Parts: sequence; C-alpha cells; structure tokens
Amino acid sequence: MTHQTPMPGSKAPAIHATAADGNAFTAPTAPEGGFSVVFFYRGVHCPKCKDQLQELAEQEAAFREANVVVSAVSMDDDERFSRQKQEWNVGDLTLGNKLTEESAREWGLFISAKAKDSEPAKFAEPGIAVIQPDGTIYALYIQNVPFARPGLGDLLGALKFIMANDYPVRGTA
Repeated sequence: MTHQTPMPGSKAPAIHATAADGNAFTAPTAPEGGFSVVFFYRGVHCPKCKDQLQELAEQEAAFREANVVVSAVSMDDDERFSRQKQEWNVGDLTLGNKLTEESAREWGLFISAKAKDSEPAKFAEPGIAVIQPDGTIYALYIQNVPFARPGLGDLLGALKFIMANDYPVRGTA
C-alpha cells in the first residue's frame, strides 16, 4: 500500500470526527496572522499521548497568547474516549474522537493494527498539523511510532519565529 501525505501549501483535508459534546468535530479556525494546530493522537491506550495532551492543556494559554489555537483528535470510540476524559487531566482542551480511518489517511497518518490487548483494532499514529487562517497546511509532523514527538516548547517557539519573520511554507517543490 502506498502512503501519501498532503502537500504543504495545499488545502487542509476535512477532519471527520466527533466532538466531546457528540456533534461533529471542528478544529478551531486559525486566527488572522496565527495558526490552528491539530494534534492527532493514538488514543487512551497511549501513555505518550496522555503526557503530550496533559502538557498541551497546561500550555494552551501560552499558545493562545501567541495567536495559536490548538485541538486534538483520535480514532477512539465513545467508550475509550469516555475513559480518557475520566483518566486524563486535559482541562478545556478542544477534543474529538471517532476520527474515521478514511479521514486519518487523507491527512497522511499512519494506521496501526492492534498489537497489545489495551489497543483498539485500528488506530492512527501521532501527527501534528499546522494550519493557516486560509485553511491551507503550513506544516505536518507525521510519525509511525509514538516516540520522539516535537516538544511543545520547541513547537511554540518555532511558530512564534515563523509569525514574527513571515517565514514561508517550505517543502512545496
């Protein structure tokens, strides 16, 4: 099977998922001159995801102050998502679940099959999408394993630099 990732500078694919309130998930729109960042995470079975999202919830105000809005979404079903809401401390972070496999693939996410009892039958591996106010992709960080994700401090610092220096979208050739 071939793996394709959307190109930087192209229109961001739709995210077909469910919001915490049961309605359709909608990632926050990037503010003018800023970014919307969507964290695709593996699900409640992943301790690295828990650490990242709890840290993101703690730093959400710093992202907002920098003109960046954040959200996170997984393929977890309602039962797993309910467990996550009980077990994880993610504050008011905008979350979604039931990301469709088709939508995950449109974003270029890697899909894994269950390898441990704690895992669902299929789930998306982690990714981070940085989206511009016009709905185009600025950057994608796609992984096939849960380890070595960009640090949130590094990501926020990079986004501040990009905005302050009008740094162009790269990787479009």
